[in-house]
Amino acid sequence: MDPQQDQLVAAPQAASASEPHRVDPAHVSALPVPVRHVARPRRRFWPFLLLAAVLGAGAGGGYLYWKHLHPPLPVGISFGNGRIEADEIDIATKYAGRVAALFADIGDTVVPGQVVARMDTQELQQSLSKAEAQEQQAQHVVDQAQANVTQAQTQKTLAEQEMQRTRALLQNGWTTKEIADQRQQTLDAATAGLIGAQARVSEAGRALEAVRHDAALYRVQIADNSLIAPKAGRIQYRLANIGEVLAAGGKVFTMLDVGYVYMDIFLPTEQAGKVKVGADARIVLDAYPDHPISAKVSFVASEAQFTPKTVETQTERDKLMFRIRVRVDQELLAAHADAVRSGLPGIAYSRWKPDVAWPASLQASP
Repeated sequence: MDPQQDQLVAAPQAASASEPHRVDPAHVSALPVPVRHVARPRRRFWPFLLLAAVLGAGAGGGYLYWKHLHPPLPVGISFGNGRIEADEIDIATKYAGRVAALFADIGDTVVPGQVVARMDTQELQQSLSKAEAQEQQAQHVVDQAQANVTQAQTQKTLAEQEMQRTRALLQNGWTTKEIADQRQQTLDAATAGLIGAQARVSEAGRALEAVRHDAALYRVQIADNSLIAPKAGRIQYRLANIGEVLAAGGKVFTMLDVGYVYMDIFLPTEQAGKVKVGADARIVLDAYPDHPISAKVSFVASEAQFTPKTVETQTERDKLMFRIRVRVDQELLAAHADAVRSGLPGIAYSRWKPDVAWPASLQASP
């Protein structure tokens, strides 16, 4: 080895023994830098393409299945979506009072005339008892007045008989003019007494009628405090409890009239103008898609209005629509009153061409 190279090698070794090793920047910059090659993963698009193909096939199959279940309607049948509704009837108090008893609860089925609640009627019962006592007293007054009439009639009859005899005696000269005048005065007094007695009978009779009307009024008020169901239906809400004091018109129950069930839909002008009241219709509820309900068109609005939120498509929202009411047949309601529900969504179909047959999917269920 060259001596100069030995010196160069020995010098760094000697230095390293005495102080930390230092790298010369000139030497570092001269060293070769290693280059690391990173392999990029190959993009695979075929899983995404396969997934898209599967989704597309599924959507197409679902659409075909939906079309199979919902074939296009023939010309002459229109439809709209809505909710089944039943009229709500509030059972409320006629007079202010306290709730004394409840005879129904939520979900109970009631019949017309059934007592569902009773208000406290103690005060009215006392007033009725007083009126009945006054009625009995007035009846006694009437009986006494009628007895007085009978007495006055007897006195008048006697006075007439005496007057007839006195006139016969006066013609024959067997009595005096003075006695005849006295008999005439007695007859006049008896006649006036009879008239007065008859007037007292009439007065007592009117007083008796007034007391009877008072008693009848209390009976009506007591009867009105027994709250009854006006129609057949089902209790929907109970709004008061026993012991609560309600004002006049205070609601105790709200019931559904199961005899009047309908669905309101909205149709555009070109379809609503062809629908007539009494036209045949069908209602299909989302909860029972396989059981169309027989119905009739009971109302067609005479004026258009803005489309409500129940119409979902934007195209129909931009139009003015006519409200159509489709009412469920009464006989069907009477047979299935326990199945009536309010608020269920569905679709109502109206046939405005009588010669068009209903599709098989809309044949009314028994």
